[in-house]
Amino acid sequence: MEDKHRIIDMISNPSDIKLLSEPELSILCKEIREEIVSVTSTNGGHLASSLGAVEIIVALHSLLNCPEDRIVFDVGHQAYAHKLLTGRLSRFNTLRKLDGITGFPNPLESEYDAHPSGHASDSLSVAMGLAYASKLNGDSRKIVSVIGDASLAGGMAFEALNHIGQEQLPIVIVLNDNAMSISRPVGALVRHFGYLRASARYRQTRDAVQGAMEDGGNVTQGMLNLGRNMKDSVKHLVIPKAMLFEQLGITCTPPVDGHNLHQLREMFNVALQSNGPVLVHVVTKKGIGYAPARKNPELFHGVGPYDIATGKVHKNPNANPKYTSVFGSALVNEARKNKDIVAITAAMKDGTGLDPFSSEFPDRFIDTGITEEHAVGMASGLAAAGKVPVVAIYSTFLQRSIDQIIIDNALAKRHVVFAIDRAGLVGSDGPTHNGVFDMAYLRMIPHMRLMAPSNEAELVNALHTALELTGPVALRYPRGEAEGVALPEEPQSWPVGKGVAVRQGSDAAILAFGHMVKYAQAAASMLAEEGISVRVVDMRWVKPVDDEAVRDAAATGFVLTVEEGTVCGGAGSAVLESMARQGLSTPVRVMGLPDEFVEQGPVDELFDRLGIGANGIASAIRSQLGR
Repeated sequence: MEDKHRIIDMISNPSDIKLLSEPELSILCKEIREEIVSVTSTNGGHLASSLGAVEIIVALHSLLNCPEDRIVFDVGHQAYAHKLLTGRLSRFNTLRKLDGITGFPNPLESEYDAHPSGHASDSLSVAMGLAYASKLNGDSRKIVSVIGDASLAGGMAFEALNHIGQEQLPIVIVLNDNAMSISRPVGALVRHFGYLRASARYRQTRDAVQGAMEDGGNVTQGMLNLGRNMKDSVKHLVIPKAMLFEQLGITCTPPVDGHNLHQLREMFNVALQSNGPVLVHVVTKKGIGYAPARKNPELFHGVGPYDIATGKVHKNPNANPKYTSVFGSALVNEARKNKDIVAITAAMKDGTGLDPFSSEFPDRFIDTGITEEHAVGMASGLAAAGKVPVVAIYSTFLQRSIDQIIIDNALAKRHVVFAIDRAGLVGSDGPTHNGVFDMAYLRMIPHMRLMAPSNEAELVNALHTALELTGPVALRYPRGEAEGVALPEEPQSWPVGKGVAVRQGSDAAILAFGHMVKYAQAAASMLAEEGISVRVVDMRWVKPVDDEAVRDAAATGFVLTVEEGTVCGGAGSAVLESMARQGLSTPVRVMGLPDEFVEQGPVDELFDRLGIGANGIASAIRSQLGR
């Protein structure tokens, strides 16, 4: 079909699809998949999950009146079809690019986006707030949450389910059950969904239950009958009296084929008429419609540019190893020497580089699922029993467990190592995934020590140092390709709170933290050609900060700090506090990420735009020195 004859090109907003027949809607689903594959093959993106949710989104928009009615996506990496149906087709080729549309729903981008999705398990709470507001306003808008089976296992989702069941507001919960999160999901709840999918008795009741839902046009009574039939039909399953949702007062449907538009529209249509909460259990397949993504949904969960014909991801054969893989290998080496090391992650085994560890030490590897708070709390118990837990979590997700870091770990001085992946800007994933707050919130915690290695060799040494210390300690490192530095044959321990001068100079000093050391060195080299001598210090430690390095820097007459994190309370603030303690009055400029959310885009381009790349650092020093 040529592009000019596509149905998708005639859709300017969701109301347009109400005019389509179901066969036409099926064609539209195919065109949406083709568009998603075409754009992500160039831009990268969350392909498998978005392909799996196409029929769900088309069916919902064919029945709802958005934006008055609201669809709240959990995580949001399945929402590309939603973007295409809500006026963003012409800009879809800018997906995840600088100044383009984001990879996740964003209310600042479109009135059709109810919630800035990006983190798991929060959609039910947001939906509950929207439904409660509708109750207070006396309106009848429909509220729908689309949440995956792995996200539903998160603690925040359970809290919301408890409240939803209590209030009995008319919320439709679409459970997108694809037996996947990013890595394979874990936990009793996921196993429970598996029992329900596999139960012949459960499947056999589906037609009878649907008849009960349509009983005499009395939707409410039909829903009550549905609940009773559900309990009768599955009472002999592992969990008595059907799914736990029924026990919470939430009517739950039998599993529905998530790629059958007719079934979805019928079930959604009835659920949307209920005057109480309904969970529609939809079974989907990640990556459906594109064979490589269907075959390998983990790879195509979040994928870079790839060849459509083969599904092969475009890779640079000469690329340096990634920081994540360096960390994973270093931890395996440490664990071979220390049998007490236990690795913990929250549904991110591959993303945090722990796959080799889990293979070699399966008994010492724990994946808690999407439960960061539980993972960090569990680490405290392991440490209390003499183990050395290493909690590997992305920076943006670790912030969900601040209370557990403070109370469960730091207060008791538990020796837990926090390996903070994706620290700093993460490129195309954008503001919901940028890891820019960890230095600020970890610095405020008593007993916490925080390291920022500047390259992969320093990362190996930082991990070794963290494992040798006592009490809580964290190390942060960026996403992506490392610097190409040779790794140490044997890791070295760092003196606590001591940085290293990597370049001498007398006109000014740059105190650089972590990934920013290379930009500071590049700026110093540029300035040297202009006759400006700049000292560069790899500070290594964010907490405790090196007072002696700060004092030596102040002696040059101008200090510039540079970090890949928020300037509000971050590493630069630590330097200012050090200068105040020491009574130093040398002029200081703090450079880092501004007090705003940074959009998606290539990291180097974002650095240039924000003025913290090599050119921006050099310009700041020229300006201060009057050059």
